[in-house]
Amino acid sequence: MTLLKVNGSPVKKAYTGFLDDWFNEWTNFGKDDETVQWKTVPVNIHETKDAYHLELNAPGLKKEDLKINVEDNVLTISYEQKEETKSEDYKTVRREFKHYSFKRSFTLNDKIDSGIIQGKYEDGILKVHIPKKAEAQAVSKQIEIQ
Repeated sequence: MTLLKVNGSPVKKAYTGFLDDWFNEWTNFGKDDETVQWKTVPVNIHETKDAYHLELNAPGLKKEDLKINVEDNVLTISYEQKEETKSEDYKTVRREFKHYSFKRSFTLNDKIDSGIIQGKYEDGILKVHIPKKAEAQAVSKQIEIQ
């Protein structure tokens, strides 16, 4: 039984997915750098008996710019790249890294207590604690044989 459904996973990509990515990059060729580009960020999901723990790799971002939203049993984590101010006195000679906007969504089922989801950003990792409802937690006990 799946309790979390991951949308937009970079792990399972069909051959056509690679072609789609290539064509999407090609259609952005020559466009201004100000064009918003959505990227997929890697996520680790861990499960314990009472919760899921989601870790999203987002180094170099400010926690104020990250957004976590739950609506209609869909958990969405997003970051939108803010426009940089250009100055005549400060000119970039070489740029090798850039922060891209991203959005990841996860479908939650009715066994998740979405009212008390918590997020914490530290060391470039966004950690989201997704607790299970008390009745959804597996109960284990020894059955005596008579």
